[in-house]
Amino acid sequence: MVSVTQQYEAYPYPQRDPADEKKRLITGSPSHPLEIDHVCFAGQRDWSRPLSILVAGGGTGDGLIQLAQVLTSAGRPHSITYVDLSAAARDIAQARAAARGLTGITFHTGSLLDAPELGRFDYIDCCGVLHHLPDPPAGFAALRAALAPGGAMGFMVYAPYGRSGVYPLQEAFGALFEGLPPQERLARARPLVEALPEGHPFRLNPHLSDHRASDAGFYDLLLHGQDRAYDVSALCGTLDQAGWRLLSFATPALYDLARIAPVPEGMNPVAAMAVAEKLRGTLRLHAGYAVAADDTRGPARHTNQALVPHLRGVAPRALAQAVAQGKPVPMTTDGVKARLTLPREAAPLIAGIDGRRSLAELAAAARMDPLRFGAAWGPAARELADWGLLLYSTLLRR
Repeated sequence: MVSVTQQYEAYPYPQRDPADEKKRLITGSPSHPLEIDHVCFAGQRDWSRPLSILVAGGGTGDGLIQLAQVLTSAGRPHSITYVDLSAAARDIAQARAAARGLTGITFHTGSLLDAPELGRFDYIDCCGVLHHLPDPPAGFAALRAALAPGGAMGFMVYAPYGRSGVYPLQEAFGALFEGLPPQERLARARPLVEALPEGHPFRLNPHLSDHRASDAGFYDLLLHGQDRAYDVSALCGTLDQAGWRLLSFATPALYDLARIAPVPEGMNPVAAMAVAEKLRGTLRLHAGYAVAADDTRGPARHTNQALVPHLRGVAPRALAQAVAQGKPVPMTTDGVKARLTLPREAAPLIAGIDGRRSLAELAAAARMDPLRFGAAWGPAARELADWGLLLYSTLLRR
């Protein structure tokens, strides 16, 4: 069997070219600072205080670069500790940081199981790693031990239903290519995938594309020797076992059973999310945030007019124009299509969002009294936030 370290030395993942840092910044969930603030700190973190960050299993650096660049551009103090098993992946992450002139990052080659030895951190990023450990609960526990009081973790683990067809192929290729080096495994697997019959579950799954993006993507998806997926129930159980509590998924609407079917009376929230996951059937991964088990905090509340709203992935004026015209707003995420209907009265509030003005300032500019503001903003904000389009943060406010 090819070890995880051997795999990522041969094919650092995701495949990245440091020269590309000149033309784009890769962003997403988890671990965008705006999203961290919204979900983990109720949109009210004091950004004048330095943020101590651990990037656990940082790979070629997507999460690392996103965190470092956004915080640097915002002029917010921070320190980042990066750790990964692969020296090849670390080299790429370091080169990407150097290409951007990012500082304040300490690089380590090693296991995230040793995270407690690196310190205590206000925020931990662990994206796409825990499901590749030989003992994932031990990884969850190690990261919990590295969490500072009041801190939070952003995580991503694979989900089973949206990856239909992947695991039979991993098992088949593992049996066929036992003892072969990574490069030969890849060369032999490619023609077999091309020859899969039309009805094979992998060929029928339109939500998988890594195998077409790069050699590293193909290997990570179909030739990985240590890969497990978590459904909602297993994920929440593992979090609980390790002393964590699920705070929120990055896109709560995907897990909201009430958006799909009536929720049986007395069904607990985890069970409801688990049913929603099965009915969706397209979720390839779970991206979300966790806090210590005894931490009772929740995400930002739309009733707090001191909050500063941000829109993600949509231009405020374009969205406001559609809302003012009464047009439903179409969107697609994780294979799920939705049409958002927002109150027309929310249009001037949406148009004024710039990431710096508070809700109170937006209401004043729109000449809305508290009652009118609440009627317009509440329904619009809940819908946008549940789909991950609205975040509250004072990151850019001075």
